[in-house]
Amino acid sequence: MPEREIDEDAPIFAIAAAAELSNMHPQTLRQYDRLGLVVPARTQGGSRRYSSRHVQQLREVARLSGEGMSLPAIARLLTLEQQVHDLARRVNDLERQLTIERQSRPGARVFAAGATGSVVTLRHGARVRRATDIVLWRPRDMHGD
Repeated sequence: MPEREIDEDAPIFAIAAAAELSNMHPQTLRQYDRLGLVVPARTQGGSRRYSSRHVQQLREVARLSGEGMSLPAIARLLTLEQQVHDLARRVNDLERQLTIERQSRPGARVFAAGATGSVVTLRHGARVRRATDIVLWRPRDMHGD
């Protein structure tokens, strides 16, 4: 069975579970949501759903607040951390796309000159056969001489 990666952004925890996991009161989570500190996803019915990333953020808010950091400063820090996370995810996606592109490209951009002067497309890693023919190129006179 293939190993699955756990999606840390999947909104799976109801507010009671997220409050318990973050060691906070549900009312505190509602307040943080209203302030825009940790904003959970919503179900179609409007219920809050927290991800494991949200739970980590809630724990971080509690730690930083306990150290005396203001809630606006914590909000800014969380915003910056989210931007870094989003950018890292984008870089990973682009690297994956680039790897797939490189692997699927047959190396058709490698060319050589054939014995008659024609352009020959080579496959990636193919060696050019040595030819003993010499092709002399002479430019044509522009005036038809």
